[in-house]
Amino acid sequence: MRVPLRRCALVSVLLAAAACGGTRPAAQPAQNAPGFPITVTNCGKTVTYERPPRRAVTLNQHATEIMLALGLEKSMAGTAYLDDAILPEYKAAYDGIKVLAEEYPSYEALLAAEPDFVYAGFESGFAAKEGRGRDVLAKAGIDTHVNIEECPAGPVTTAQAEEEIRTIGRIFGVQDRAERQVAAMRATLGRVGEALAGAKPVKVFVYDSGDKTAFTAGGAGIGNEMIKLAGGVNLFADLPKAWGNVSLEQVAERAPELIVIYDYGDTPLETKKNFLLSSPALKDVPAIKDKRFAVLPLSSAVLGVRVPSGVETLARQIHPDRVK
Repeated sequence: MRVPLRRCALVSVLLAAAACGGTRPAAQPAQNAPGFPITVTNCGKTVTYERPPRRAVTLNQHATEIMLALGLEKSMAGTAYLDDAILPEYKAAYDGIKVLAEEYPSYEALLAAEPDFVYAGFESGFAAKEGRGRDVLAKAGIDTHVNIEECPAGPVTTAQAEEEIRTIGRIFGVQDRAERQVAAMRATLGRVGEALAGAKPVKVFVYDSGDKTAFTAGGAGIGNEMIKLAGGVNLFADLPKAWGNVSLEQVAERAPELIVIYDYGDTPLETKKNFLLSSPALKDVPAIKDKRFAVLPLSSAVLGVRVPSGVETLARQIHPDRVK
């Protein structure tokens, strides 16, 4: 979205710069913080940080929760786009941050927050057609970062989750907090792994959405790894991307023993479940006959701090005899 022309004397310095020249005035030189400058390459973009960002804006829940898990709420000037309720342990900090929009903010609303750093969980946070492209923001003097699940070099695992948290820790100069978060994540996953030792994997189909076709988890996203760690086998791990559409007939052919429903958005969980139960194509599927479902919030099925607790939640539903 382009910024409409207006007389620069009537708007803030930041918006004036965007409207009249495309960039904001260069910041005055400042003494580097300890450990800085650092250079980070993220999804094809290389950024050098002279100091930790002071006015960060997060787009998408998993980006927001990574920031809050690292105790960075005082470095945040705004946030936007939750898929579901913020984790209880972060709610007090979240409530002190300005919400710029229920979904993605406009370019103007984003600039009005005067950010020096924008962190998006999904590439859609930087949609060029909506005026929030990373190059456009860079010209306005705003550094950007997108969750690395959006540009993996290979299958996404918990190693990438740790890398994402450590990278944000580096950018903000809080590596010690990042290491504590990684240690806590590993402890949860270790506990689940011990409980599932020797368990027979359960054949799993993920249902995100769709009626003519089913939008499901492929093999290239963290969802696939989470199913494996929770004692399951993702029946569509052969899809060479994080997400993809499959036919209901394909689902029936692969005969899942359990269906994981991603719960989010405007479609109630029971509506999704009833659709699957009433589908003629799925009537002979073991999971449908046994009415065997597991449920996971979408915010727990993307690369963020919820990955270990999401694995534990799934494992408890896939193997209730082993994980209490």
